[in-house]
Amino acid sequence: MTIHTTLQRAFEQGRALKIISGLNNFDPARVAATVKAADKGGATFVDIAADANLVRMCRELTDLPICVSAVEPQLFVPAVAAGADLIEIGNFDSFYAQGRRFEAAEVLEITQTTRSLLPQITLSVTVPHILQLSEQVQLAEALVKAGADIIQTEGGVSATPTHAGTLGTIEKAAPTLAAAYEISRAVSVPVLCASGISSVTAPLAIAAGAAGVGVGSAVNRLNSEIAMVAAVRSLVEALATVNRSRVSV
Repeated sequence: MTIHTTLQRAFEQGRALKIISGLNNFDPARVAATVKAADKGGATFVDIAADANLVRMCRELTDLPICVSAVEPQLFVPAVAAGADLIEIGNFDSFYAQGRRFEAAEVLEITQTTRSLLPQITLSVTVPHILQLSEQVQLAEALVKAGADIIQTEGGVSATPTHAGTLGTIEKAAPTLAAAYEISRAVSVPVLCASGISSVTAPLAIAAGAAGVGVGSAVNRLNSEIAMVAAVRSLVEALATVNRSRVSV
């Protein structure tokens, strides 16, 4: 299995930017708006819900690699058949408010089942932030052995910033940055730092050892195309400020 050439190059440079429309977002208009903004803004790839119709729609809108997200392995099969380039188990942020937890054993089982269904597709797996950092690292290592090609971190939902502005933005990103730091030193696959990331903290993610970032609400909650494109471009420019060759990882 090889990672899409465009993604591989972006990971190597530490400039991969995934724009996320939402694992539970099946609204074609909102998904299309996010994907268009990602395309026009210069993102590396997009992440949409695992739905064949959405994949076909997005394929008409962009040439960017399309990632589909789900927590049920069987949902990936028709989405991949419709043209998805890679798949993502997670992230789990949208489930926590419902009281739904994903423990290490379940994430590993989902990964193993998914890999058996789709042995060749590029597979990204989110490590739940509800685990202790040491447990996150152990799970990441087990996921790579089970066939994960990319590990994604999360944590923005659990963070409760006590300050406004830039300081609050950094506080919100702290859990996922910490996970990226620890996990990137334990696995040899690319680590994507997601959840609570903004243009302020994207460079910090790369400095922490991530090969790229995943951003959702900072883009997909905006209400105008101009604002969404501007947000994506701001993230691209922020990542361009980091010279990964000078970052000790």
